[in-house]
Formats: sequence, structure tokens, C-alpha cells
Amino acid sequence: MTSLRPLGSTDLNVFPLALGGNVFGWTADEAQSFAVLDAYAAAGGNFLDTADSYSAWVTGNRGGESETIIGNWLRARGNRSDVVIATKVSQHPEYQGLTAGTIKAAADASLRRLGTDHIDLYYTHFDKPAVPVEEIIGALDELVAAGKVRHIAASNISPERLKASLDFSEREGLARYAALQPHYNLVSRETYEGALLDVAAQSGLAAVPYYGLAAGFLTGKYRPGTAVDSPRAAGAGKHLRTGRGRRVLTALDEIAAAHDTRPATVALAWLASRPTVAAPIASARTAGQLPALLAVAELRLTEAELHRLTQAAA
Repeated sequence: MTSLRPLGSTDLNVFPLALGGNVFGWTADEAQSFAVLDAYAAAGGNFLDTADSYSAWVTGNRGGESETIIGNWLRARGNRSDVVIATKVSQHPEYQGLTAGTIKAAADASLRRLGTDHIDLYYTHFDKPAVPVEEIIGALDELVAAGKVRHIAASNISPERLKASLDFSEREGLARYAALQPHYNLVSRETYEGALLDVAAQSGLAAVPYYGLAAGFLTGKYRPGTAVDSPRAAGAGKHLRTGRGRRVLTALDEIAAAHDTRPATVALAWLASRPTVAAPIASARTAGQLPALLAVAELRLTEAELHRLTQAAA
């Protein structure tokens, strides 16, 4: 059984790969989602990442479909105490923004859909600079005090706003962000490395990166002349047109062959090795896609291999 690792300074211990719930209710129906969740849990996985807005972009959906499916699974399996649930606020069609009232109402709606009395990790999904950090942190602190949320976190936030939020929490003795969910992978380093990473490192925040596989590009299935049937193909395929994308693919192929593993596993292992990163996020539409993701928990790259990947991704 893979050892769990602490999530920063929190009392949460998580599997080294967070399972993304963005596909639940989108490209995976409830039965497919249950199969993925069952396989992930059977491998020792315990860290689920979702959002109240998943998957409002699908015609006929209202938002909250992913949380509902996860809630139904938790109820069917009776395993709520074994699972760390992370969800997010600010993008649900009925709960847009981060005013105090919106945060509290959205949290209650998420709790109902998830069928639980608490959220383990509650993210502000997209920061709203028009709302003072004092109002946001104040509302999140009330949720923590009420026992509805155990720990708070941020995603898609500037270094300046993150620092201001942390400073306010410290000054007032209120709940403090414990984790950060940045966009970060081998072909998108500038979205985290720099000032944002510096604030996270200096403040002891755990990073839980999304787009860890660059919308599927780092699985290696995107190749010149190869058409991929995926809703994310256009976004992922663009990396083939960059020198960095091609260099990274070459390095992934060679290192994966040396370890008899998959490019996706190597890409996630590089990400898991980076400063502040606790667990990258990756999603699977079918249980058959999971083994390459789960293998990151056991793969140990050499310093030379990590350096090779870092240089290829420069």
C-alpha cells in the first residue's frame, strides 16, 4: 500500500495523486465514474478534487453534477471517513463570485450534493479582485468555525492577493490558506514558477497542481499526424507546435522506456518532485486510464532524469 503524505501543515494525509472529478458528469456518466472511483480507492487513493461548477459547461447540465456523483458514490460505498474531499467555490452558475453570502450559500449547496457535513479542503476557484480579501477570508473562517470546512485553499490567484490574504489571516487570527492549486506542468511552468511559487514556499502552502498532464498532451498520445478524439484535443495538440513540447515528448519517451512505464507516469513524477507540490491532479474517464496515473506513487526518477526533464521543459 502506497504511503499517504501530509498535505502541507494540515492534519490531512493524502495519496500522492489527486483524482480529478472534472470528467464526472461530462465525459464519464455515473456508472463510468463509479468504476473510476472504485479503482482509485482500491489502489489506496483517497484524495478527490472537484468543484461546484463541474460540469456546467455541458449542454443540459446545471453545475454540481460532479459533486452529486461523488456524493452518490460515497453514500453507496459508505466510505466518507476514508476520503479527503476538495471542492471549490466561485464559478457555479447560481453562485458566481466570492462575496461572503455567495461563499456560504455555495458551501451549503456543495455539502448537500456531496451528502456530507464537512468539506476537507475548500478552494476559492477563481479569485475576484473586486472583493476585499477581508470579506473572503472572513466568510471562509466562519465556515471553518461552524465545522463545515476543515481547511481552506486558493486557486487561480495572483501572488499579491495570495500574500494579502495570508497576511490578513495571520494578523486577525483567522483561518489561513493551507494549499494552492496552480496550473502547472512540464509545458506550463511559468504559470506557477516565480512569484506565486515563492509565496507558497515562504508560507508553507502545499501545491496541488491542475492540468498536470496538459489536458492529455503529456500522456504521449498526441503525435504529429495523429488525430485524437477528445474534447480537449485542440488545446492539448497545440504543444506539438512548440519546441518545448517536442523536447519534452522526446525526454518523456526515453525515460519512460528506461523504467518500462508510460510518459504520463513520468510527467506526473516530475511534477510530484517539484518544490511545494504535495500531489498533482489527474483525471480518468475510464478505469483503464488509471494505472498510468496511479503508478506515479511508486516511480522514483533519478536526479539526472529529473534534470533532463527540467531542461527539456525550459
